[in-house]
Amino acid sequence: MPVPKRRLSRSRTHARRSQWKAEPVALVKTIVNGKTVYSLPHRANVVEDSAGNALFMEYKGRKVADA
Repeated sequence: MPVPKRRLSRSRTHARRSQWKAEPVALVKTIVNGKTVYSLPHRANVVEDSAGNALFMEYKGRKVADA
């Protein structure tokens, strides 16, 4: 792993770190059975029964994994 030969000044360190900015999480709003559900895009959703137990995972309406 590379190691700098000399110490960076505090202003250089702060200038470099100031360029990084956090982005807000992009949520997708969908309505399922009259309930508004927010989920992450391009992720599998967990399908639950009426008691709240996880049954399986689906993506784009297809079953992709057992839970």
